[in-house]
Parts: sequence; structure tokens; C-alpha cells
Amino acid sequence: MGSLFRPKMPPLPPVQPLPEPPKAEVSQEEKDRIAAEQRAMERRRKGRKSTILTSPLGVEEEAETEKKTLLGS
Repeated sequence: MGSLFRPKMPPLPPVQPLPEPPKAEVSQEEKDRIAAEQRAMERRRKGRKSTILTSPLGVEEEAETEKKTLLGS
């Protein structure tokens, strides 16, 4: 009964092919600028991570457990 009151769907338009992307020449100066931006982004992404001196396993060096003695005692 619901199909009597539904409008008919119009046919879909044909699919158009995508246009060719523009082929732009990138100058060496532009390449250098992009490389510098990427290096700066990488440096910012590291942030404080580069200052951490331990590994995920913790400190691997032997801890100093001996106490220093006073001279002359």
C-alpha cells in the first residue's frame, strides 16, 4: 500500500570522468622551503620526547649504592 504514494526516482545522471590534475613544476627554492617546513614540523612533534634520557625499560646503568665517607674519620 505504501508504494502507491511514493514518487518515482528520476534516473541518475551519467558519471563524468575526472579532469587531469595540473602538472606544476616545482622550483628548487620551493622544494627547499617545503623540506625546511617538514624538518621544523618533525622537530616540533618530537617536543620533550627528545629530552628523556631513559628507555622504556628504565635506567640500565648500575646505581651508586655506596655512601661516601668523610675524610679523616
